[in-house]
Amino acid sequence: MANGVDTHWTNDMNTHANTSLGLVLATLLAGSFATAEIPRTADGKPDMSGTYNVGTSTSMQRNRIFGDNRYMTEEQADRYARATQSFLQGRTSSDPNREAPPEGGDGSPGAAGNVGGYNVFWIPRDGTTSLGNKIPTSIIYEPENGRYPPRTEESRNRMVRQYRNYRGNDGTAWWLENEGPGPYDDPELRPLAERCLLGFSSTSGPPMLPALYNNTKRIVQTADTVMILIEMNHDARIVRMNSEHVAPDVRKWMGDSIGYWEGDTLVIDTTNFSDRPGLGGATRNLHVVERFTRTDESTLLYDFTVEDPTVWTQPWSGQYSWPATDERLYEYACHEGNYALGNILRGARILEADAIVAQGGE
Repeated sequence: MANGVDTHWTNDMNTHANTSLGLVLATLLAGSFATAEIPRTADGKPDMSGTYNVGTSTSMQRNRIFGDNRYMTEEQADRYARATQSFLQGRTSSDPNREAPPEGGDGSPGAAGNVGGYNVFWIPRDGTTSLGNKIPTSIIYEPENGRYPPRTEESRNRMVRQYRNYRGNDGTAWWLENEGPGPYDDPELRPLAERCLLGFSSTSGPPMLPALYNNTKRIVQTADTVMILIEMNHDARIVRMNSEHVAPDVRKWMGDSIGYWEGDTLVIDTTNFSDRPGLGGATRNLHVVERFTRTDESTLLYDFTVEDPTVWTQPWSGQYSWPATDERLYEYACHEGNYALGNILRGARILEADAIVAQGGE
């Protein structure tokens, strides 16, 4: 126990083939909600239009202490929520008026030298955790353990090559010891989210996943087009209804999305991703099928299946609620204040110059 919180609860905090199964599960769960009238469009289709805040305290992967249990009890949910809050507070500050830290330090939370990031006000992790009258242990429900399936050998080797250029900042130009391009040689080598080109944590998707903040999404639906505006990075997904995918050589960061109806469920099929999709680890071979089901006048059930045979050994699926909100979706003007990208590159040049001097150069 630490501060009255069971520390075991913090251990894990730090597709096509499954489409039919996912649709069956989504339909069964949707049927478990209380029968309610839902808004419909003029042509009788469920009206998905509206603004939703998808922030949730449900973790993406299931904590191993739950085993194969897809749902938790209210007592377990309460303990898990307290553990999550304790975890966040240990890595952020709850004091909005904190002073700047002294120079130096090891960069750990509360230590000297750590300039800090967002305080807990900006991290609303107390959003919906329920699916009907059930409390899920994770967003992922397939595989049954609620965790990402194993990666392929090809994917593991690719990650090793990629992460050779990922290391904590120790104040030295350590990358000069490696052969080939360094991680700060070119702005285009930096992650897309860091460059304000795509929202991080696959908030833009697909699949569209919750993040620490900026979880508002707005859907505008017509008979032939569905637009999903994502607050994080102000990305907009355009879904063409009852259409065909573009040619295979046309590649997009958020893929090419086409939609169709299966009963009252809106199904969105997305292919044609670029080499760097928003979903971490995925490749241009990514295929995502999403299913939107309106369970009542103020809630959508969002279900998705991911398939990338060059990354994961099997497809995997997830599901969580999208509750409607009266909040407004504000523009996320990332580029207007993205001073960090230039400073990252400038800092790297300074460290490289220091390394040359230390080696006796000029």
